[in-house]
Amino acid sequence: MGQSGSPPSDAPVLEISRVAVAPRLEDYVGGGAKPNGTFVSDFRQREPGDGVPVSQNTTAYLSYDAENLYVIFICQEEPGKLRARLSRRDDIFGDDRVGVFLDTFLDRQRAYVFVTNAMGVQLDGIATEGQDTDYSFDTLWHSEAKITAEGYVALLAIPFKSLRFPNQDKQVWGISLGRLLPRNSEASYWPYVTRRKEGFVPQFATLIGLENISPGRNLQFIPYGIFTRARFLDLQAPGGPAFRTENDARVGLDAKIVLRDALTLDVAVNPDFSQVESDEPQVTINQRFEVFFPEKRPFFIENAGFFETRQNLFFSRRIADPQFGARMTGKVGRWALGVLAMDDRATGRLLPETDPNHGDRAAIVVARVRREIGRESAVGTFFSSRDFGSSFNRIYSLDARLKFSPTWILTGQATLSEDRTLAGVRRTGGAGLAELAHLGRHLRYVTRYTDRSPDWRVPLGFVPRVDIRVLENFVDYRWRPEGRTVQSYGPGAYMVVNWDRQGRVQDWIARLNFEVGLTGNTFLNFEREEAFELFQGIEFRKHNSRLSLFSEWISWLEVDANLARGRRVNFFPAAGLPPFLADGTNATLALVFRPAPRLRVDQRYVFSRLVTRRGSTPAGFAEGVGIFNNHLLRTKVNYQFTRELSVRVILDYNAVLPNTALVALNRSKQVVADVLFTYLLHPGTAIYVGYTDIYDNLTLEPGPPPVLRLTDSPTTSTGRQFFIKLSYLFRY
Repeated sequence: MGQSGSPPSDAPVLEISRVAVAPRLEDYVGGGAKPNGTFVSDFRQREPGDGVPVSQNTTAYLSYDAENLYVIFICQEEPGKLRARLSRRDDIFGDDRVGVFLDTFLDRQRAYVFVTNAMGVQLDGIATEGQDTDYSFDTLWHSEAKITAEGYVALLAIPFKSLRFPNQDKQVWGISLGRLLPRNSEASYWPYVTRRKEGFVPQFATLIGLENISPGRNLQFIPYGIFTRARFLDLQAPGGPAFRTENDARVGLDAKIVLRDALTLDVAVNPDFSQVESDEPQVTINQRFEVFFPEKRPFFIENAGFFETRQNLFFSRRIADPQFGARMTGKVGRWALGVLAMDDRATGRLLPETDPNHGDRAAIVVARVRREIGRESAVGTFFSSRDFGSSFNRIYSLDARLKFSPTWILTGQATLSEDRTLAGVRRTGGAGLAELAHLGRHLRYVTRYTDRSPDWRVPLGFVPRVDIRVLENFVDYRWRPEGRTVQSYGPGAYMVVNWDRQGRVQDWIARLNFEVGLTGNTFLNFEREEAFELFQGIEFRKHNSRLSLFSEWISWLEVDANLARGRRVNFFPAAGLPPFLADGTNATLALVFRPAPRLRVDQRYVFSRLVTRRGSTPAGFAEGVGIFNNHLLRTKVNYQFTRELSVRVILDYNAVLPNTALVALNRSKQVVADVLFTYLLHPGTAIYVGYTDIYDNLTLEPGPPPVLRLTDSPTTSTGRQFFIKLSYLFRY
């Protein structure tokens, strides 16, 4: 099994040597004599300059032995300017950091990402061309760092057992080394990686010199156990609502087997699909379409990129309660493969006990195959199947990503669905997408056409809307003055028109914006939007103005704020009223405080408001009358005792305050308190101890039958849970 591709003729070549003794961090501290090894120092900026030398001297030394690849960074920094914190694993985006990027199949499509900050805290992921970097990927590797008077020194030791690569004596990989300085909004790499070309991985250097290495057998077994005690309000209890207490204990096993050094087979028996981290608060009221919440369960987020297509055909949160699961992912030559098989017990449990399918489970299969062609292009197929009782759904898809030049990319996808409901209703539908994009340092342009038939059904995907023909155009331009406080500025425009299959315009949007990028990773953006929407046969003319700010200018403070005001539709009016146009305000303020290297405090407030407006007020109501207010408030505190041990406390408040004469919403107030202690030795070996308590504005009055009544304040605990979870990684 050979390499996927050959290195570009103009790519720098880096040859490293095998060492008999592993390098130590101490050997590189204090300016002493350096052991023999390959080194590079010509780091060049990608941002804010393009090709400008790194602002602070940076040198990286590379070597390897039979077990590990070693990279040691020596980074200079001005006194008092270094940003370094002891934080949770993967939580180092605001810190100074260095990283190694490895394209082990030399396919110029996908690369491992290993990053550490100046205190040795790890961040790892998978970078895939055409997708966002997947930082949910976790594996075993070693990092340590030491802050010095001149800056800091960091050591990364990456076991070959943690990588997948071809089974051959001599390896040829792609490699890039990076350093990020957030105070300058600076990202520098060796070799020089430019924004004048689309793509990151294709610009890597060629790494040679690796010989007679192997990931070995690489068998991993993670047994786990979880005990939960919960007290909750059971609305379906016989005789009426009642409080119930339940204990639950569960054990299971996740296994990982590497086949032929390149394919990974994951098998889960009574799998651990628990979700430790809660979802970030989002506005969910008065939303015409479903709100997207990202996946957080470890089994699904690992290697999720293997199943990703341009249209979201597989959204793993659709699988709610599986008992068995298996997944195979990996590379074979120029082929990338992902196959998943799983059941879901939730489908049958949600049906009434009188239903003949009650207690049955859905059978689910998802498969994705991608073939690299040419230098940086690929074609792929996707298939999914979901069977439950007499119902089924099948999805067939073909897609391609064709790169014609360093900055022009054409993407296309065609999809067919076959669907039969439990009632025997059959539907067959199709969907297609075509996109042409120019992605350069100054100019970005995207034009996209999407077509979905009314009978297209994707129950395993995230597809909020069908029966559409959408034409989108996006363009922006950035001037990038170098060596100044203002690092970029320029306008942008977005236009979209959506027709249904009968040719009726459903909605259109015309948006203009202007953005300014400053040093300190600071961005200020203003946009104005004019829009039209057809809803329930009524035409609505809307507009919106939005101002947003993101900044890490101050080392201990991160700010993310936006304010939007305009005309919105009340999609869920009170009984007897048609949908009508109203004045809306949406605001978000998120602050991250880091007053000490071990402490992080996140404060987030989300506000949404709708009021009646002149010219579209329902009869009998005056303008300026509130329709609803929605307040979401989250305080999250994380304290890191050591790199392994942390405590996290979350306090959430959610209040929906409606005018029930104008909107079909119930008044609700909820407070959630969540405490979690985590001891994470490394991915797979961890102890979690957590407690959650939910309070709602309800009271349960005794019966018979017992009756739930609304109150003014959230004083009744409706869900209380304590849990302890343990897992341990055995690796051979």
